[in-house]
Amino acid sequence: MPAATRGRRRAGPAVPGPESVPAPVPEGSDPGDGFAPRLLAWFDRHGRHDLPWQHPRTPYRVWLSEVMLQQTQVATVIPYFERFLRAFPDLPTLADAPSDAVMAQWAGLGYYSRARNLHAAARLCVQRHGGDLPRDLEALVALPGIGRSTAGAILTQAWGDRFPILDGNVKRVLARYHGIEGWPGLPAVEKSMWTLAQSHLPQARLADYTQAQMDFGATLCTRANPACVLCPLQEGCAALASGRTATLPTARPGKALPERSAVVVWAEDAQGRILLARRPPTGVWATLWSLPQADDEAQAQAWSARHLAGAWDAETLPEVPHAFSHYRLRLQPRRLREVAPKAAVGDNPDLRWVARDELHAFALPAPIRKLIDSRT
Repeated sequence: MPAATRGRRRAGPAVPGPESVPAPVPEGSDPGDGFAPRLLAWFDRHGRHDLPWQHPRTPYRVWLSEVMLQQTQVATVIPYFERFLRAFPDLPTLADAPSDAVMAQWAGLGYYSRARNLHAAARLCVQRHGGDLPRDLEALVALPGIGRSTAGAILTQAWGDRFPILDGNVKRVLARYHGIEGWPGLPAVEKSMWTLAQSHLPQARLADYTQAQMDFGATLCTRANPACVLCPLQEGCAALASGRTATLPTARPGKALPERSAVVVWAEDAQGRILLARRPPTGVWATLWSLPQADDEAQAQAWSARHLAGAWDAETLPEVPHAFSHYRLRLQPRRLREVAPKAAVGDNPDLRWVARDELHAFALPAPIRKLIDSRT
């Protein structure tokens, strides 16, 4: 008997209701594994069938949606997906686009390395694969921004190929169903989850099964307060049987995030235009346009002395906190009004005066855009 099922007691009956009535097992699921048939039956009744990337479900649209959905909720992604497609309707169009145009369409969605990788991958597809996404796991994983799970999601949803996925939703479901202890980010735990994910694959309906896993984890088997009474997998769920739904999956070992601070210079000329500076090609907010930034007040004043005419007479604005995955940043804005550049400094590839009504065309970091939008 597997360790995860040892000593398991049968879960109590579900509360009667339309959601708890067993659905017929759909055709195309694996009759030898109760996991996939029950999940597909639930998906047929309650899954999301009208997402914009499902109609039509082309490789490019699936890929774009999978990248946008990384660490971002469906409701947030939908308007960005539709806007991005209007600007770049196919892969060759995306590959040919300037970097600034791509970043501008991504502005506000966050995690901007996804957009840079998407653009780089599109160009590699033109160079290596005739302008199409390759229908091959290893070739997909070789592209920037595509890992094993994203590649599996593309192959199953675009072509119906038989590959597992292992995103955060699936890890949570597997950890609970099989009673897996240990943080899923640990290599040994993740390896066991990949094996289980592969074992549950049905023989057909792979696109639906992939979407079913994501929908189930996002709407029913949620991180907090999972709706176990409505769960199609409650029969056989180790976490439910042992009262561990609140503790599985095991949380990442705690670690205090370090804090950093920086000064941003908000300079405006007499026409109310704002001076933007392009971020370096690597690091946080790489290649985005932002307010000029310095490590401290002295460096900010030194930057101003090199680029702007007149004395440092800055207004101190309230601090802007922002959290990254690996540290917390405290931005300290300093606002200079009616300033002018020094004679030798004008618009160039790294500095640009931008009117407020033109800011929408620039990819700005979210806290910088929020700061500017909050004040006149």
